[in-house]
Amino acid sequence: MARPITATIHADALRHNLAALRDRAPGRRLMAMVKADGYGHGLETAARALGAADAFGVAAIEDAARIRAVGLEQPILVLSGFDNPDDLEQLRALRAEAIVHHAAQLDLLEQTDGAPIRVWLKIDSGMHRLGFAPEQVRDAYARLRAARGVDGEIVLMTHFASSDEFDAHSPNGRQTPAQLRAFAAATEGLDGPRSLANSAAVLGWPQACGDWIRPGGALYGMSVVSGRSGATFGLRPAMTFETRLLAVNRVAKGERIGYSAAWEAPEDMAIGVAAVGYGDGYPRLAPAGTPVLVNGRTASVIGRVSMDLMTIDLRGQADARAGDPVVLWGDALPVETVAEAAGTISYALTCGITRRVRFVNA
Repeated sequence: MARPITATIHADALRHNLAALRDRAPGRRLMAMVKADGYGHGLETAARALGAADAFGVAAIEDAARIRAVGLEQPILVLSGFDNPDDLEQLRALRAEAIVHHAAQLDLLEQTDGAPIRVWLKIDSGMHRLGFAPEQVRDAYARLRAARGVDGEIVLMTHFASSDEFDAHSPNGRQTPAQLRAFAAATEGLDGPRSLANSAAVLGWPQACGDWIRPGGALYGMSVVSGRSGATFGLRPAMTFETRLLAVNRVAKGERIGYSAAWEAPEDMAIGVAAVGYGDGYPRLAPAGTPVLVNGRTASVIGRVSMDLMTIDLRGQADARAGDPVVLWGDALPVETVAEAAGTISYALTCGITRRVRFVNA
């Protein structure tokens, strides 16, 4: 028997979210982030549905090749940049652009004999991950302008660490204004478009939108803002993750359910056994009480989530039967709700769905 687990991808929701984010940043160009296999939604599926974007952002050159293979012609930015001359050759062949974040990349661009490529100069305004420190920016910019391997305008960019905190007076909320100031000072007087805003910044920091916005999770209907789902911002979930009940069993009061006997039945009751587990990408650490929908009505996980199965409290659902649908997240049950219960973020859940789940395009 085939496992009845599906991830349905809603192209209409992707298109709706793209339009909604454009409305929040009028006049700006939009780069659709489709890294991590389209945030777990499928790279080709997501890119086609987001075909009205002005550009795509990917983590690897191989992803740029996949986008070109489906016939999309927009600019593609490789976020990790390049490490060697072979990478530069592939970028040229794919007509892809690259982030420059390290001095070794400047050396390669100065030494290359091939056709020039378009580049984005990454500035570390305070996240301290990748990028040139503010005091290094002017030298890096001058070297790029002079390098024979660089074509056209240089986009100046940074990335926010805490833009999901909208309160500018909270400890984390103060970081985004500080990064804005650092970026402005480092790039003052330098020509080129600016790109700062990720999804959370588009939703909560309109002053940070610059010339290019780079939404990721918001395109898929997700929010990383604590206690708020994508629907709060007018977004629609692009994935419905669902399975079915394999069995409905009766257990007596005091019986313990699942591995490590982690949950005890408080009364004689019905439990459902659903065909999903951490082997499919459902979070193993989802605790008892994490919501699911059985026949469209709220129920909850009980016991430990195992590799292939989970158990569900069916009290109040006397009509539940084997074969009934179980929605794990989707339109009526935000993935953010499940992520919060499991102590993670929504992006991690959609990116974590495994290859044995059947994907359906709607």
